[in-house]
Formats: sequence, C-alpha cells, structure tokens
Amino acid sequence: MQYIVFIGVVVQLYGVFVYGRETLKGNTKPNRVSWFLWSVAPLIATAAALADGVRLAVLPVFMSGFAPLLIFILSFFNKQSYWKLNIFDYLCGLCSVLALALWAITNQPLVAIVFAVLADGFAALPTVYKSWHSPESESVEAYSTGVINAGTSFFAITTWTLSSLAFPVYLLFINTLLTIIVSRKYFKKQEK
Repeated sequence: MQYIVFIGVVVQLYGVFVYGRETLKGNTKPNRVSWFLWSVAPLIATAAALADGVRLAVLPVFMSGFAPLLIFILSFFNKQSYWKLNIFDYLCGLCSVLALALWAITNQPLVAIVFAVLADGFAALPTVYKSWHSPESESVEAYSTGVINAGTSFFAITTWTLSSLAFPVYLLFINTLLTIIVSRKYFKKQEK
C-alpha cells in the first residue's frame, strides 16, 4: 500500500509538465520568490525527515521541492512568464529565509521540519495573494496534482509522528487552498 506514493509522484510530474509548458508559453506567471523557496523548504524537510528515520513517506515531500525548482528554472526562459515582485514578496521571502536559518541553528530534525513548514508557508503567501487578485496568472494543474501527491504520503506513513505528518498535512492544505483560489478563474469566465 505504501508504494502508492509513486502514483502521486507521476501525477505531480504531469502537473509540473503542464504548468511548465504554460510558463514557457507565458500563459502562467509564477512568482519566483514562492517557487524558489518552495523548492528549498521541502528539500530541507526531506533531509530532516530522512535523518529522523522517515523513508518512503518522504518521497511526496521531496517531489514538492523538486517540482518547484523546475518551475523556477523554467520561469527564466520566457520574459513574459515573469511576475513582477514587490515589497510584500520580498518580506515573505525574508521571513522564509529566517525560518530556514533558525532551523540551521537548532540542527534538530523535528525543529527543522517545523521551520521548513513555516518557511514554505511564508513562501506561499505571495502566490496566494497573487492568485487571489489575478487567478488568470496561474494554472491549476500544479496545485491540483500537488493535492494528490501530498495525499499519497499518508499511505506510506508507517509511524504516525509529527516528523512524518507535519509536511504532508501542510502540503495537502496549501495545495488545496491554491487549487480553490486558482479555480475561481473558471467561474469568473462563466459569469461573463
């Protein structure tokens, strides 16, 4: 049953492929602060979870870091795919980096996971804000497939601890929230 995480990985790769294609076309405009920091925090959480004994259940968390790294890189290939950053984006990025720095100071796996969740949450705020005000600048596929990927984590958890649950629960929440917010663009089109 725990191997269901591989289904989540394939589904998320599909979402990243679609989102990446839309980014290259300039139809989707990823917030680089969010996407870069979304790659850092889960990759750190993956290392911390592995250090704390979590195994296969961490694969969806790893994918939640690897996929944004790909999107971040793709955002440089089309100048039209760039979302202009403002002070709010940089402040959220700073809070995210501070959370990561606090993890480095403590060097404890559980503390690292908590700070990684906080860092990822601060990194998400610019995209949540942008998606709320400009849902047409986003593609829903990355987030909806992220929900599936995060959900598969629960099939692979063998020991139900904060270390194994914190990041998957957070990823399920943030991807669901962004899926709902970005999906509003489809309802806006129907109202017109």
